[in-house]
Amino acid sequence: MNVMTKSTFSGVVVALLGLFCTVVDQKAGADKAIPYPDGYRRWVHVGTTLVGPQSPFFAGSGGIHHIYANAQALQGYETGHFPDGAVIVFDLLETKEADGLVLEGARKRLDVMVKDTQGFAATGGWGFERFSGDTATRLLTDEKRTQCFACHQKSKAQDYVFSKFRK
Repeated sequence: MNVMTKSTFSGVVVALLGLFCTVVDQKAGADKAIPYPDGYRRWVHVGTTLVGPQSPFFAGSGGIHHIYANAQALQGYETGHFPDGAVIVFDLLETKEADGLVLEGARKRLDVMVKDTQGFAATGGWGFERFSGDTATRLLTDEKRTQCFACHQKSKAQDYVFSKFRK
């Protein structure tokens, strides 16, 4: 029978603790929570797009799309490189028609991108989140966040950002 000495046992415990802390740190970086972007409507308005019923994207993303950028993100639009702390908000609203006018309806969702090169190293330095309607209820799973990044890889040359700032 193999008997473990007190010093060997202590060494094993320290090694396991170190391994546990490393795993927890890696997990925390991958699951870093992106906060709801309070006050984003006071940020710079980047642009607006209307996705109508003729679009193949209408079923999941039909409506009025407003894009907002905080000061760091605006710097990224100007230079082509988004610094840490950049936040881009994609505000999707339903549309309603009245007397020949297309008007903003209820908020469907809010998509948020946050630049943190260390916290989101595996996804080009960007974290992704989606909030339901006017709430801070999170909608994305880790799998969906991976899908966000996979799509945004098409814009790698623009630091993974699709939108362009309309001056």
